[in-house]
Amino acid sequence: MFDEKLKKKKKVENGQKFLKIFNKEFKNLKKNFSILEFGVSKKALSTNIFLKKCKKKNGILYSIDVKDYGYQFKSKNWKFLCTRDDNYKYIEKNIPKKFDIIYLDTIHAAYHVKKILYYYFNKLKKDGVFVIDDTSYLPYSRNREKNNFPLEINNLETFEILLEILNVNHRNIHLDFSFIGTGVAKITKLNNSKLKEPKNINSRKFTLQNLLRKIFIYFSEKFKN
Repeated sequence: MFDEKLKKKKKVENGQKFLKIFNKEFKNLKKNFSILEFGVSKKALSTNIFLKKCKKKNGILYSIDVKDYGYQFKSKNWKFLCTRDDNYKYIEKNIPKKFDIIYLDTIHAAYHVKKILYYYFNKLKKDGVFVIDDTSYLPYSRNREKNNFPLEINNLETFEILLEILNVNHRNIHLDFSFIGTGVAKITKLNNSKLKEPKNINSRKFTLQNLLRKIFIYFSEKFKN
């Protein structure tokens, strides 16, 4: 009973997260748009939502997964490719040159997210969005309901590398996060400039200057009382 409630809660959270992050894009989509989706799964939640939008405005959804989920839907608006998301040559032969939306929900390790983002970002139209699922580490942290060390670190590293990408590309992209459920990130392409490689953010968190600041705050609060 408890497991069923958790599953229902997760489904509701995923639906809310998905619709919230795509709200603006779904409203502004013009006819004959195209979406590229990496990751389908048996539940096919994102695929189902995308496909409904495609049917309304004659869009085309291209879905890619290593498992054969081609049986999930029968529609002229859906093309399924059974392959890895980094099988670039094969995918290139079977998809159009540009997309309005690209959605990534496959391997969530930061190195893989970065690899896929940088390869396919040039296929995004100006003002298009590249959306990455599972970018919040909080639900997987210690003493939280999911409590999973590998997934906590994966999502934390992905979150951090997205900030590093924004740090050197702030004139070329917008970056938005949603923390509903396991989180999602949305990158909006502002122009056709190539993405620069991420660099470590030169934070002052662990500097002497910040240590002195903390000491000053501590004693200020102590003597105030």
